[in-house]
Amino acid sequence: MTYYNPEPSYQHGDQLKVGILLANLGTPDAPTSAALRPYLRQFLSDTRIVEIPRGIWWFILHGIILRVRPKKSAEKYAQVWTPEGSPLLVHAQKQAQLLRGFLAQKIKSPFVIELGMSYGNPSIASAIEKLKAQHCERILVFPLYPQYAASSTASAMDAVFRVLLKTRNQPAVRSIRHYHDHPAYIAALADSVQAHWQMHGGKPSKLVMSFHGVPKFHLMKGDPYHCECHKTARLLADALGLNKDEYTVAFQSRFGKQEWLKPYLASILEALGKAKIPRIDVICPGFSSDCLETLEEIAMEGKHVFQSNGGGEYHYIPALNESDAWIHAMTEITLENLHGWVSTEWDTVRAKQEAEMTKLRAQALGAKQ
Repeated sequence: MTYYNPEPSYQHGDQLKVGILLANLGTPDAPTSAALRPYLRQFLSDTRIVEIPRGIWWFILHGIILRVRPKKSAEKYAQVWTPEGSPLLVHAQKQAQLLRGFLAQKIKSPFVIELGMSYGNPSIASAIEKLKAQHCERILVFPLYPQYAASSTASAMDAVFRVLLKTRNQPAVRSIRHYHDHPAYIAALADSVQAHWQMHGGKPSKLVMSFHGVPKFHLMKGDPYHCECHKTARLLADALGLNKDEYTVAFQSRFGKQEWLKPYLASILEALGKAKIPRIDVICPGFSSDCLETLEEIAMEGKHVFQSNGGGEYHYIPALNESDAWIHAMTEITLENLHGWVSTEWDTVRAKQEAEMTKLRAQALGAKQ
């Protein structure tokens, strides 16, 4: 019986590297019911996502949700799908590529970057497999969630740990817990908002900062997500010079009948519309990449709710995506967490010599490779 996954081939003298795993939520492979069904099954089967007794939830999930929701979700995905594929995956791949280039300017020692998703493809398991195949003995896990939540950051780490449980030769692992108040992240958000305002004639009547919602009991049981969202909002407002009347915080994407974090975005948009607010801008600071939730629920549905209730102009401010300020922030955050693992003094020639000496010593001790 095999307990562990096979290890990649290794030869004495192979150059060891540092791996960086960018982790995000995930996306279906296509905007179709057939692709949505396995994706939703994996996503909604995670106890980090739905904390309902398994027997009850199994019946609801397989008896109701997976019979109805794939078709509806596919129709929504079709509205935002790009010629390159899923928006979230396209942006995340570009972030990985740009981060690779930015880091190469800062450090000389060898490193590898791979992208992995908690649900769907490319999986976190496949990303770790690629890192190990490239001889990464140390891995930094960078969940692309600024605010820590058990349903996002922790779910990504669960996926990492599941791989490690089946790994014989485990790498050293570090993880980035959060960066909700990191100065570079706040500066990137502020830069994005200010650039938007320059293009649209200045500040709106109200800036709405909307974060993904979670059930209220998560907060009551110790999840810090709610507090970190409010801290991000406060720091962003300070960076933009906004007073308390010029912005508001809301939470989106409520699911089910239980109480979630308030205020709900739909209620805020409805109230602002009925108040005949001339213009609002909406930003989602918790998303590093635009995705179905931001492009369809916020940019499209949110606009309809606001304007159908009498509101004026409605602008969605895109996620940070691959903006220069965000890639600079990712670079800074990554370097801080790689301290002691990478070097600016790396000497390629000396490294090759040391690797060759390692190989010769191993052969002298009887190694075949």
